[in-house]
Amino acid sequence: MTDWITTPVTPDLLRGALDTERTAHGLLPHRLPAWARKQFPDSYLGTVEAQPSGVRLAFRTRATVVELDVLSTKTVYEGAAPAPDGGVYDLLVDGRPAGRARATGGNVHTVDMATWAAVTEPGPPGTARFAGLPAGAENGAGDGAKDIEIWLPQAEVTELIALRTDAPVEAAPDRGRKVWLHHGSSISHGADADGPTSTWPAVAAARGGVELVNLGFGGNALLDPFVARTVRDAPADLISVKIGINLVNTDLMRLRAFVPAVHGFLDTIRDGHPDTPLLVVSPLLCPIQEDTPGPVAPDFDATELRFRALGDPADRLVGRLTLNVVRDELSRITARRAADDPNLHYLDGRELYGEKDFAELPLPDGLHPDSAAHRRIGERFAERAFAAGGPLAPGGG
Repeated sequence: MTDWITTPVTPDLLRGALDTERTAHGLLPHRLPAWARKQFPDSYLGTVEAQPSGVRLAFRTRATVVELDVLSTKTVYEGAAPAPDGGVYDLLVDGRPAGRARATGGNVHTVDMATWAAVTEPGPPGTARFAGLPAGAENGAGDGAKDIEIWLPQAEVTELIALRTDAPVEAAPDRGRKVWLHHGSSISHGADADGPTSTWPAVAAARGGVELVNLGFGGNALLDPFVARTVRDAPADLISVKIGINLVNTDLMRLRAFVPAVHGFLDTIRDGHPDTPLLVVSPLLCPIQEDTPGPVAPDFDATELRFRALGDPADRLVGRLTLNVVRDELSRITARRAADDPNLHYLDGRELYGEKDFAELPLPDGLHPDSAAHRRIGERFAERAFAAGGPLAPGGG
């Protein structure tokens, strides 16, 4: 029998969330603030911003057993391979991987990709359980307590119901690490990574020794003004924005609108962070979109889910965007602005994932990298951004 201690899940136990909401079941982390959530044009962004990519519980304890009760909402797509039963929860002890668990049950949100109609089937709560943890701190802390982080599934809305341990819990202290805020698309969100610490931003943050706030939103890196204002207002020591792929694959803008929209997005961020190191990252290699405009759509004739671009390459001449067009413009924009903004930097996304990487680690569905590619992207980002002399070096260069 375990003598359980139940600790209320409160906002002070969370990192990586910009807001929280009390629900009938527990505490729901959000990655956009309440005022921004009122400006969504549809419900899809409301789903992905509530998927807690990069959000984790952080606490100190001597516990050897930890249980977390949750109510998840899993999104599945008709025609795609069935998703595993239960999202992945990763546990770190003193910064090192120490366990992985799944919490079964939960709601299932099924989306028809042909019509984008959706229906949600309710389900029961589940529990992520970690046992056999070391009794003392691996870092030799005098009180014997250890720092624990539980990273939540990056692609499941997760309501936190209860935290149970066999020893008392207290919120983890601020260790003085720099806060890195990153905004990007589904790849930054963690699409197709096998767990929350396997997403490329999580890999990069661990390598760089920084605290991650991940504003990667699947399908929604669209230069939305409310996202720029969120970044403007959020505490951050280092900022990166990965721009382009969603604008192309939604066919949202033409070149005439894209250039001033980028300037406006950066202007808004600079209103709140005038001197913060800011890195603009262009799209990774994605062969179906390099020179073909969007939109993209699922290929229902394929035996496995794959995406294809529907645009006409000739339409580049009338201002439709491709990835190569976006990269050229982002390079020009950042070079022009950097003349007056020495803390603004540019990184070509093909330095993180390019043609040689695609040959070795192809995109399984034509758009998203697998976990091996996520790790490579994260390691390369850390090398280029966080290493000494890099634009986001935590020590200042």
